[in-house]
Amino acid sequence: MIQRRKEDHINISLEKDVEVEDDYWSMLKFVHRALPEVDMEEISLETEIFGCELSAPLMISAITGGYGGAEEFNRRLSSTAEEYGIGFGVGSQRAALEDEGLRSTYEVIRESHPPLVVANLGAPQLIDQKGKHVFDIEDGKMAMDMIGADHLAIHLNYLQEVVQPEGDLRAKGVLEAMAGFCDELPVIAKETGAGIDADTASSLSEVGVKAIDVGGMGGTSFSAVEYYREGTDKKLANMLWDWGIPTPASIIECRRATDVPLIATGGIRNGLDIAKAIALGADIAGIAGGVLPAANISLEDTCKYMEGVLKELKSVMFLLGCKKVEDLRDRRLMIMGELKDWVI
Repeated sequence: MIQRRKEDHINISLEKDVEVEDDYWSMLKFVHRALPEVDMEEISLETEIFGCELSAPLMISAITGGYGGAEEFNRRLSSTAEEYGIGFGVGSQRAALEDEGLRSTYEVIRESHPPLVVANLGAPQLIDQKGKHVFDIEDGKMAMDMIGADHLAIHLNYLQEVVQPEGDLRAKGVLEAMAGFCDELPVIAKETGAGIDADTASSLSEVGVKAIDVGGMGGTSFSAVEYYREGTDKKLANMLWDWGIPTPASIIECRRATDVPLIATGGIRNGLDIAKAIALGADIAGIAGGVLPAANISLEDTCKYMEGVLKELKSVMFLLGCKKVEDLRDRRLMIMGELKDWVI
């Protein structure tokens, strides 16, 4: 069942329009600097997070694993992450922990050596879901060992769960369970498309997460993905298609509430979006849906896509007179349209 669901998610994301209606990133505009006073060749994208040196403030974020076709996806994606010196995270490893035959779809990334590797388990599975296996610390360690991970993402995907016909809908006690994981493992709390508010960010910080991946609304809607699956309540999925906190607003919410590192995912499509995310307070950004079509073709296409994204980021930094990534935090960013209502 899980294997089929994971394959459905990838195929639907590639074949259907599953984007949210509004592009909130376009509601942010940098103020152009007419005299940059910087040479393109002296601009550095190098970034440090968790003590890891990245060649750019970027990671390929939690896309897939757990079915046959995922192995080649993860091979191409992790190889690209190594080539460009950026982070890499796998999709939920629940399938591999429940079926050893699927481990190779994740273990394949050990062929590459990205500077930052992030494992992945689901928050709903940290508590009892009517007799289903409950993941404990040993499962978390196993997930990390499987891929040689530096950190473990625990993903919050309750929007997806409430729409799925087979969704896990118990949530009481998850924060306490996460606290137990944080006592033993380096945990990143990760939303998957609905964003994180300030109160939740504060609670997560208090239990000891090492970082928060805001995973805001702005790109793929997992309610939309579920809409196209057999057995889904399509009226419910359609109603919740655009549910969530826009990614830019979620970055601002989380940064106001905590000083842990922030990863900006949710609708990041290009280098301009990355620059905006960092200007708002994120430490690095993550791309998932944007790179998927290229990864579906070849390693060469995946690398070409990433090369373009990094060129875009460097070009934006040049136009803003930024020598270093940190300089983006001092640049003027205008907030427009509906997004302004979210952040005032």
